[in-house]
Parts: sequence; structure tokens; C-alpha cells
Amino acid sequence: MRGARRTTSTRGVPLRRKPKQLDAPPTLFEASSGAGGMVLRGGGPPRRGAAAPPGGTARGETDETGALVPLPDETVEVDPSVRARAREIAARLAVPRPRRDATARRGVGNLVSVPYRGASDDIDLDRTIEVLAERPVPDDEDIVVRERVRARRSVVLLVDVSGSMRGERIKTAAATVGALSAELSHDDLGLVAFWSDAAVLLPLGSPVNSAEIVDTILRIPARGLTNIAFPLEVASRQLARVPARDARVLLLSDCVHNAGPDPRPLAARLPRLDVLLDATGEKDVELGRELAARGRGTCRVVHGHRDVAPAIGRIFGS
Repeated sequence: MRGARRTTSTRGVPLRRKPKQLDAPPTLFEASSGAGGMVLRGGGPPRRGAAAPPGGTARGETDETGALVPLPDETVEVDPSVRARAREIAARLAVPRPRRDATARRGVGNLVSVPYRGASDDIDLDRTIEVLAERPVPDDEDIVVRERVRARRSVVLLVDVSGSMRGERIKTAAATVGALSAELSHDDLGLVAFWSDAAVLLPLGSPVNSAEIVDTILRIPARGLTNIAFPLEVASRQLARVPARDARVLLLSDCVHNAGPDPRPLAARLPRLDVLLDATGEKDVELGRELAARGRGTCRVVHGHRDVAPAIGRIFGS
């Protein structure tokens, strides 16, 4: 079929690494503020009549009071020098945004006629003449031009905070998320941190504060195993009501999947999955590329924060 994306079948093909099978289903936490700083709230099992889908941990009403649980190994205080460094990297990674309003993004999408705002020189003469007939002394916005306009996107960022992402890698991940949150400030953004479990740090569509997001990531100690399947499932649920054309997921990870089920079938269920793969230490580039192929996206390998901006540009420019 012409124009169709090629995908890779994983049926019958085992993972290169054999992941550990978890003794219990992973837990989905939600971040909230408490007296002692940030805490993760984990709810009880769904009440009868509010069951989650098979294999899922979707939000539902419960008969139990949710417990407030400190972030893994206790929340860490962020070293001011580390914070400054992460914010400096984030500022360098920021991608210039085209001028746009709150509901549309210009440059990609359907060609439509819109008021001139300093970006296009493709004038719609027929529409402009109609406007000028009623306004002998026109303003700039009375000139009608043709531009490509795309609807507001819904993007879920999945950031790996497992033990293999410690040190400089977690700083780069935090800075990358900070830069992306600034770049996507006119879109609906969600943020999920994951290890063997996962935590929703920013529900999809919530107000975004880039500096707070950087601090949030840095305050989670890198620990535990890497379960990529679970955050993909969480992202799928968050995007369930979003039109596929406006929905996408970006996975920031080394893709060293060592706990939980095979994530490749879950990648195939997403509208689009792109992978930003950190290759500065242990990594699984093969799995990262397979996940992106199954998710109809691209995999970009980075070897440090200097590689991130070009990779982001290619991912969101495609």
C-alpha cells in the first residue's frame, strides 16, 4: 500500500534479553504535594463495578484510602549545582517554536486560509480582495494567506528513572524533558516516570512548569529494574480519547528492558511512538528501534546532551 509505514512483526521472535517476571502487578503512582514534599499516592484495588481493563491499573474508585508513599528510597534534595546544570542544558535544547495560537500549530497539516501574522507570503488573493472591499484602510491581519495548520497535539513523555539511568544520564533526561515541556507548552502534555513501577508526574493536559518538571525528575533517585511495557500501557490509556492523528508518545530510555512482559505488542497499539535512546552506557539499540518501528515512529540514538536537540528536531519534524 503506497505511503504506508513498514512495521516489524515480533510474533515468535524472543527478546534478546530475558526480562525478569514480576512477582506482583506493577503499581501506578500519582505525584502530589505533601507536608514532607513530593509524595506518590497509590490507590487500592478497584471497587466492584469499576474494574480496570485486563492487565491494567486504570484509575477508578476504591473502598480503601490511598496511602501516601515517599518517592523510592525517599525523595532526594536537589543539589543547586545539579539543578543549575540541568536547567542550563534545558535552555540549550529548547527548540524555536513557530508562531501559533492556542488551538493550532502552523507549518504541518492542512492548507487553509488564515489572517497574515508575519510568517507566510502565499497570499489568498480572492479572500483578501473580499476583505479589502469592506475595509479601504486595511491592517496587516486583513491580508489573507495560505498556511498549513495542524490541531493541538497530545504528547505523553515517558522518562526512564530506573537504576541504569543514574548519574549524568538522569540529568540529561531531566533537561530533555524540561526543554520538551517548553517546546510543547501549546500542546497537551503528560509526563510519566517509570522503573519497575511508574508514576504519573503530570496528567495529560495539566498546566506545565518547565523548571518544576526538571526538579521533579531530579528528585526521583534512579533505582530498580526497567519495565518498559507498563508505561506504554499507561500512555495508551491516557491517549485513549485523543484522535490518533493528534496523539503521540516519546520514550526517553536506554531501552534495557529487564522486567515485565514484552513491550513490543504494546508499542504497536499506540498512535505513534518515538524513542530517544541514551547510548552513553548500557543500552539496547535493537529493542529501541523495534519499539519505534512497531509504533510507526522513529528511534534516535544520542550520546550526550549535545545530540538531543537535533534528535528532537527530527522526531517532531517528521
